[in-house]
Amino acid sequence: MLSHCAVLGRTQSNGLMSEEPFTFICGDDDYLVSEEGRAWFSGQTEGLADDLSKEIVDGRAGNVAEVEVALQRFTSAVQTLSLFGERKVVWLKDVNFMADSVTGRAQGTLDLLEELKATLEGLNAETVAVLMTAFPVDKRRSFYKWVQKTATFKALEAGRDAAQMSSGLVFDTCSKNGVSISDAAVNLLVAKVNGNTRLLVEECRKLCTYVGELAEGISEQAVMELVPNFGEADFFEAADAFFSLDLEWTLQAIRRHFFTNNDARGLLGSLQSRNRLLIQLRVLLDAGAVRIGSRGLNKQELEVAGESYALYFGDDPEKSNLNVFTQNHYYLGRMAGTVRKAPLKRWIDFQLAFAEAFEAIIERPNDQEEVCRELAIRCLS
Repeated sequence: MLSHCAVLGRTQSNGLMSEEPFTFICGDDDYLVSEEGRAWFSGQTEGLADDLSKEIVDGRAGNVAEVEVALQRFTSAVQTLSLFGERKVVWLKDVNFMADSVTGRAQGTLDLLEELKATLEGLNAETVAVLMTAFPVDKRRSFYKWVQKTATFKALEAGRDAAQMSSGLVFDTCSKNGVSISDAAVNLLVAKVNGNTRLLVEECRKLCTYVGELAEGISEQAVMELVPNFGEADFFEAADAFFSLDLEWTLQAIRRHFFTNNDARGLLGSLQSRNRLLIQLRVLLDAGAVRIGSRGLNKQELEVAGESYALYFGDDPEKSNLNVFTQNHYYLGRMAGTVRKAPLKRWIDFQLAFAEAFEAIIERPNDQEEVCRELAIRCLS
């Protein structure tokens, strides 16, 4: 799990006694934090015969009063010894009151966290092992900074490598199930679940069950047929069809889109977003700043180009379709085959056509599917 995201701070192997009084795990993805916590708890409780030696306390709270109740339960758990003299393991799970929220900012919560310090500092690692998992966390708070210095600390951060991390989760899940998966299928699966790691793993397990131990493994076609679209990825098939420049597939995808959706704006927005990236890639390609080989874009060339054009794009690391250099290398590599299909002028013409389609649905709000069909025919005929 940790191989797919940055890990900051002191760490320990599961099942080993820590020199620090407790372990703290946080991150920018609740599923990854929860799974890492579950692995720690499983390792620490292995071999414990008494169920009373293993205790999980729910750390979710919606107000200060609930924070107080959760911490009272936690304090009681760590101070109550096992009946049979075994080392006790306590997990304060899913803490959400360390976030930059109304509850997290409340003075009552801050006071309770200060009181919690004394409890954590007084723990005896030989008699009780303690884990706290938190998502999200406000890194500006004094309690967070204290935890970094005091605990066995892990921060799971995906950052710009979120897509690479997601791909790693897919390959790991398939490997555990003895199933192979193509690179194209991985990229499509990640796009369809719209970056949701929990859905990503569950859908991957579903696909593994479906294909069993077939020699061909999970194909791109299997992902297309078996995995539903989530969130903004609802527009993925129609956008993918359009940029394959296949008119028949695009018209079919538009029909499927409007079978369950009545609004064209999301679809048009998705087309515009991807086309912006294609325009930027085409310009870089024409300028000789990057090359497209048999395995897609060269990552090193893309990084060098990013440094060369940083003056024009700024240094904001936030992911944006207005800045091709904030996109994941794997995603851009998937678009590389598309961008070679047409010269720059055609991608610019597409962008103008999308804008005109937006104007058309304002004038003809009851004919949105027809507007999209006209757009596809105009661009792809």
